[in-house]
Amino acid sequence: MRRVLTGLLGLALLTGCSASGPGPVAQAPPTVGPYVALGDSYTSGPGIAPAGGGPAGCGRSAVNYPALVAKQLGVAEFTDVSCSSATTADLTGAQKLSGGSSAPPQLDALSAGTKLVTLGIGGNDVGFLDVLSRCAMAGLTGSGCRGSFRAADGTDQVTGRIATAGERLGAVLAETRRRAPAAAVYVVGYPALFPVDPAGCGKSLGRVAATADVSYLTGKAEELNAELKRRAAAAGARYVDTAVAGHDMCAAADTRWIEPPFPAAGLTPVHPNAAGQRGMAAAVLAELGRK
Repeated sequence: MRRVLTGLLGLALLTGCSASGPGPVAQAPPTVGPYVALGDSYTSGPGIAPAGGGPAGCGRSAVNYPALVAKQLGVAEFTDVSCSSATTADLTGAQKLSGGSSAPPQLDALSAGTKLVTLGIGGNDVGFLDVLSRCAMAGLTGSGCRGSFRAADGTDQVTGRIATAGERLGAVLAETRRRAPAAAVYVVGYPALFPVDPAGCGKSLGRVAATADVSYLTGKAEELNAELKRRAAAAGARYVDTAVAGHDMCAAADTRWIEPPFPAAGLTPVHPNAAGQRGMAAAVLAELGRK
């Protein structure tokens, strides 16, 4: 938590803000890079104005966490190829987008000269939004979320998906290292979706989410982040923990980093808002500064 707060302070100084109002802009650190940002919609920041470059279907924001990190670091060469709905397969193969367009393989942005890589991926491999949707339906019918993902042999299907996503991430990290051998690689985890006390989601989620279902979903989100962290360590990469308590989708509008199923106007449900992207940037910056 201390590292995240340190990163937030640095980010505030960069934008000329302080607790008492506008202040002097901090001296930028030495230029580093080239920096390449890879990832899915939690990285790209769909719906967060102003829009950034790239294919419209990727939903890249000009103020997503990679852009904020690049600005803070003073990176001269920054390439953001993150894209909504991306899976690990879209890192090595072209990604089909709505309207018949496509995005090139994200790892094609890497080169022997790349010095910094951030990667936020895995949720779509698990189908986490589908899991959330099915749990919502289970809440409406009263059938319970956990049982809907129990296989015939008694194992949990989501746990199996997480293990598979981890294997795929391991392969992606190996290929990243092959293409960018000089790069420092950071695997960025997912922010906390739900509060420590699942009962706190009653107002935001209503009857579609029983307390037991929220507990199940929280456990699976933590399980995914643990797998990402394990795979990062095995590949010699660093893991960035962005799951800061108190900023989940059930928190107050001025506190939350994740939008609820019925989000603020223009934003994407169950995705980071602008504050969430700033929080994720702070976590990345803090990890970059850690020895």
